[in-house]
Amino acid sequence: MRHSLRCLFAVTMVLSLGACSTIGGWFSVDDDEDPRQPAELEKIDETVKLRRLWSTGVGDGQGEGLYRIQPAISGETIYAASAEGEVKALNRLSGKRIWGRDLKLSLSGGVGVYGDSLFVGGSDGLVLRLAADSGEELWRAPVTGEVLAPPQANGRVVVTQTYDGKLHGLDFATGEGLWTYDSNMPVLTIRGTSTPIIRNNLVMAGFANGRVLGFNVATGGIEWEARVAIPQGRSEIERIVDVDGTMVLAGGELFAASYQGAIAAIDVSGGRKLWERKLSSVSGVSQGFGNVYVADDDGTVYAFHRNGQGQRWRQDALAFRGLSRPTPISSYLAVADFEGYIHVLSQVDGSFVGRVKADGKGVRADMLSEGNILYVFGNSGKLIAYELDATDR
Repeated sequence: MRHSLRCLFAVTMVLSLGACSTIGGWFSVDDDEDPRQPAELEKIDETVKLRRLWSTGVGDGQGEGLYRIQPAISGETIYAASAEGEVKALNRLSGKRIWGRDLKLSLSGGVGVYGDSLFVGGSDGLVLRLAADSGEELWRAPVTGEVLAPPQANGRVVVTQTYDGKLHGLDFATGEGLWTYDSNMPVLTIRGTSTPIIRNNLVMAGFANGRVLGFNVATGGIEWEARVAIPQGRSEIERIVDVDGTMVLAGGELFAASYQGAIAAIDVSGGRKLWERKLSSVSGVSQGFGNVYVADDDGTVYAFHRNGQGQRWRQDALAFRGLSRPTPISSYLAVADFEGYIHVLSQVDGSFVGRVKADGKGVRADMLSEGNILYVFGNSGKLIAYELDATDR
């Protein structure tokens, strides 16, 4: 199936009784007539090499559920989980296995990490807390739906978002339910949810109705609300405005992007929108070098001035290649595509400086970086650490 279908693979109909069914066949287009065919990659002058440090397998990776289960780093350890329930802890520099555990259940979201604990979400509506030093299960708690993003914690409360539009607060020590917020779920929605962000007593989460809300993390009470996108159009498909991708917090500003909407900067002290630019993204945003980065669904990578002074640069040579969230690494920017290529761009002007193929089945999960090392978890289950090596020419 070509990329036009990959872009829309996740659109599902939410029925009034809570059941979900995938929309199929609506978007079938003959490849020869498809204006959204992925761009062919052109040869580049590589001045940066991604040298593989180590590689290991983690179960079946994203499995068949089109998940975006992403690794997490804490200190010198990287944690990764697969859709079939395998969880591994590895030394992030050497790739040496520290421990591994088979949870014997299907996972759909993770990995969240806080202190001595890991958090993963199950496809059957479960949140699990694991010991970070052994993978031992400490508790599991039922929630109302599939968990598609890493649960987050602050040592008192664990916050997780479910695909049915709810945000849950659980007791950190026991997993007992503390509060639940139920958003206004649209008729159609992209398959995914944003990852909540906790800062002090505030938790921020994006929803399928195009809004980002700030909550009191202890009580679930709403502190503020910001609208990133307003549904527009006659059909329900045209009105999809999910905030599904990764949001980023920088200082007192939260940056979020929506599908068929905008990227917006939000003042987290009160939810006031500072600036916005029209675009469409489900992979989310990142920031560095005074820029905010986002990949549009049409394959254009944008760098916007973080202070709202407009666009710094754009790179449109990766049209319709199903791009991941751009990931800053050193003074560069890495973005993955549906064929598993990792493209390295300059943060200064967006020019291509390097490329490597990581996983033939593609890369959906957010990549991670520490210093000059990039961590890539491919859809097939390959977890790879690359060291960035800038060469002089």
